[in-house]
Amino acid sequence: MDKLRIRGGNRLSGSIQISGAKNAVLKHMCATLLTADPVTLHNVPDLDDVRTLARLLGELGTKITLDGDAAAKQGQFGQVLTLQTATIENPHADYELVRRMRASITTLGPLVARNRYAEVSLPGGCAIGARPVDLHIMALEQLGAEITIENGYIIARAPNGLKGNTIVFPKVSVGATECALLASTLAKGETIISNAAREPEIKDLGELLVKMGAKIEGLGTDTIRVIGVEKLHGATHTVVADRIETGTYIVAAAITRGDLFLKGAKIEHLRAFVAKAQESGVQFEQKEDGLRVWCDAAALKPIDAMTEPFPGLATDLQSPLMVLMCVADGAGMITETIFENRFMHVPELARMGANIVVQGNSALVRGIKNFTGAPVMATDLRASISLVLAGLVATGETSVSRIYHLDRGYERLEEKLRQVGADIERVADDEDDTGSTKLAAE
Repeated sequence: MDKLRIRGGNRLSGSIQISGAKNAVLKHMCATLLTADPVTLHNVPDLDDVRTLARLLGELGTKITLDGDAAAKQGQFGQVLTLQTATIENPHADYELVRRMRASITTLGPLVARNRYAEVSLPGGCAIGARPVDLHIMALEQLGAEITIENGYIIARAPNGLKGNTIVFPKVSVGATECALLASTLAKGETIISNAAREPEIKDLGELLVKMGAKIEGLGTDTIRVIGVEKLHGATHTVVADRIETGTYIVAAAITRGDLFLKGAKIEHLRAFVAKAQESGVQFEQKEDGLRVWCDAAALKPIDAMTEPFPGLATDLQSPLMVLMCVADGAGMITETIFENRFMHVPELARMGANIVVQGNSALVRGIKNFTGAPVMATDLRASISLVLAGLVATGETSVSRIYHLDRGYERLEEKLRQVGADIERVADDEDDTGSTKLAAE
């Protein structure tokens, strides 16, 4: 198993290519189940989650082709995947794969919409709090599916096909909105999705579906209207840039007093986050092909922040923002309203000198002079990146173990940071998950 070794203190400067959004491409891959024709996706990041979902789709009957040269030939970045599910050979999403990644639940809607029957394991994913699938089930039931839970699997039946309906979510849910959107494309009649999530990744998913022949209005608003069609066809689509990766590198530039150009990034996907960063002293310039971010302030100013559904501050950027607050001159409060266990990085940051007091869903962060290097352990994907960011400005050496969490969502992280001046490398970990030292083979 690998770990990251970081020696802090370097100012970051240069360009970083922002990868395709993990939270978009996984749903795009599931959307290809809706048609028998090939769908080609550009700007696909090389991530463990993408590989895991590719394995799952393969078991369902999807044939996947990777063209490693296509992107370079067309002046683009990322991988190019072509996915084709001519027939759904096995509508069973197995626990052993689904438990590794919560996004696998997104296969449920397309499977029952096209195949009229699906068996999908209840999902796993990061241990950041309860994330029930009750709203997914509610949406499908509103569309006429019969749902039962049997032996840890969601069994969905729609022998006569799905039928359009009005779906009113009691709270905003990204996953449930995506489920309803995907399933309703092949439902008979009109579907209205009210209190829908508005994230850029959902809009990007809708744009792919429209290219595949779906009839959708209201993307990017809280009310989406879908007119079901008999079938969808193939399409080609470029995945939107990852706003969470963008926000992460914004913090990296700010805390190192650096100057980075983030290729492909769009400021409109991060308005709430950018506003907080500007309040702290970070500067931005949107250009045609990306976003410049720099910070030359003598001291970062403390801020208060609260996570909210889009267009509010993304919960996935809470831990990077906390690192920025740790090195600000003063105290600030960050409140988490989306997930209840999303402060798991706090004890590890405390090992590096952070002064953070957590009470309920709020954390009081008092600025410190600097972090100090220490061995720390990643607990989930978004918590992990805060430890890397802290290591970039820590005195001494920081080692971050269990970085398989990072590999789920950050493409070539150490390579991208190293090319803009960070002293970071991936090395073999000498200890296993229990903390016991491995013995060399005799």
